Amino acid sequence: MSEFCVVTTTTDNPDHARALAGQIVEHRLGACVQIQPIESHYVWQGRQEQASEWQLSIKTRSALYDTLERFIRARHHYETPQLLCTPVLAGQADYLAWIRQETQGPGQQA
Repeated sequence: MSEFCVVTTTTDNPDHARALAGQIVEHRLGACVQIQPIESHYVWQGRQEQASEWQLSIKTRSALYDTLERFIRARHHYETPQLLCTPVLAGQADYLAWIRQETQGPGQQA
């Protein structure tokens, strides 16, 4: 398993996206959270839908995924939030060291 990953989630409200991003960084579950507006097309409960959403890309350590997932689910207003974890296979060494440093809060192991 890769030491680092990018966790992706979406929300339908830019204020919620900003609040969630701030909480994730504050709790040191992600070193960086980038927010982008997106347009989503999907089928939900048998109906084709289209929605404006805000996508959060969270740079973190793979060891924190389970904790991060619980953290997001507890604060998310979607019934089934998107939570995808993509391993980082390679990256610039200084940047990866920074992620490692910023995600080592109290009680977290490197």
